[in-house]
Amino acid sequence: MTIDTGHGVSVRIETCGKTFADGSRALQPATLDIARGETLVLLGPSGCGKTTMLRIIAGLEQPDRGGRVLFDGADVTSVPIEKRNVGMVFQSYALFPNMTVAENIGYGLKIRGVARRERDIRVAELVALTNIAGLEHRRIDQLSGGQRQRVALARAVAIRPAVLLLDEPLTALDAALRDRLRGELDRLLRSLGITTIYVTHDQAEAMALGDRIVVMSKGEIAQVGAPREIYFRPVSRFVAEFVGAANILEAEIAQGRLRLPGGSLAVIGAESQPRAVAMIRPETISVVPPDRAMLRGRVDSVSFIGDRLRLAIVGAAEKALTIEAPNNLEIRAGDTVGLAVAPEAIRLLQDAM
Repeated sequence: MTIDTGHGVSVRIETCGKTFADGSRALQPATLDIARGETLVLLGPSGCGKTTMLRIIAGLEQPDRGGRVLFDGADVTSVPIEKRNVGMVFQSYALFPNMTVAENIGYGLKIRGVARRERDIRVAELVALTNIAGLEHRRIDQLSGGQRQRVALARAVAIRPAVLLLDEPLTALDAALRDRLRGELDRLLRSLGITTIYVTHDQAEAMALGDRIVVMSKGEIAQVGAPREIYFRPVSRFVAEFVGAANILEAEIAQGRLRLPGGSLAVIGAESQPRAVAMIRPETISVVPPDRAMLRGRVDSVSFIGDRLRLAIVGAAEKALTIEAPNNLEIRAGDTVGLAVAPEAIRLLQDAM
C-alpha cells in the first residue's frame, strides 16, 4: 500500500551560512540542489554543520544575510516552520505520551482540520505501511524503541509533507535493531517517493539510504556524490578516511608507478611527482604468491571476523596496510606475501589533510 505524497518538492539551498550571536560559525555559505523525490543524506562527524543545515531547511534557523531556501523555486526563507509543510523526525522522536499510537499519527491531521473519516483512513494506511498493525490503541510507553521509531515516521508523513527531514532517527536504538530498521526505512522512503533529507554520522546508514551523500567537515561541504562515487572516488583524505576503511599511502610516483618500500604499483593517469597521496580500500588488495607480485610485505597479524580475514601487512608501505581477505585463505603471522591491486582501485587524492 502506497500513500500519495505528491513526491514532495525540489529544494535549493542557496549560499546558506549560519553565524551565531557569539560569532561562532556553524555553517559556511553553501549551495545545494535536491531533486524532487530524492533521498539526500548529510553525513559527517559531530559539529560539522549537518544539523544546522537541516534546521535551516526546516525553518528552525534563519541563514545569514544573503542565504535563501527555495521549495520548487519559491523562496521560503522567511516562511515559519509551521507553514513550510515539512515533516520532521528527531532522535528523541518527541511522541506525545498521553496519546495512543493512532492519536499520535493523526495529530498533525487533526490540527489541520482534516475530517475524522479521512484521518482514520490515512492513519490505517500508515499503520499498515509501517508494520505496526495491532498497536493503534497502545500508549507510547508500551512500545519498543523500534515501534516508537515507526510511529514517529508515520506521524511525520501523515500530513503529506513537501519535504521529510530526519535527524539521526536510528541513533537511540541498539546496533542489531538499527541494522534491521535501516532496511525497513529504506523500503518506506522508496515506497513514499518523497523528497527526504537525512542527517547521520553513520556511514553505513548513508550508503544504504542515500541517492546522494553530502559529506561535511568543519561547517563546509567536502564532497557531494552517489554512494559508490563517495566510496570509490573520494576527493580528499578526510572523505576517504571518514567513509569506510582506507589505506592512505604517501609516496613518490615515477613512470606511472607508486613507489613504495616493498615495491611498486601501477597508477592510472599519474604523472611523475615528488610526493603523492593515494587511497586504497582494504578489500581491493589481493594476496598473491610473492614471486608473482610487484609489491611484497610480511603478515603482522591475522584476525578472523567470520565472513572474512583482516590482515595487517608491514614492510610493503611506510605504514601497515589493512587487507580484507577471503576467510578460507591459509595464512599466518610472519608469512611473506605478494600484494596485487588493480590500477583503477588506486585513488589519488587532491590533498594531504
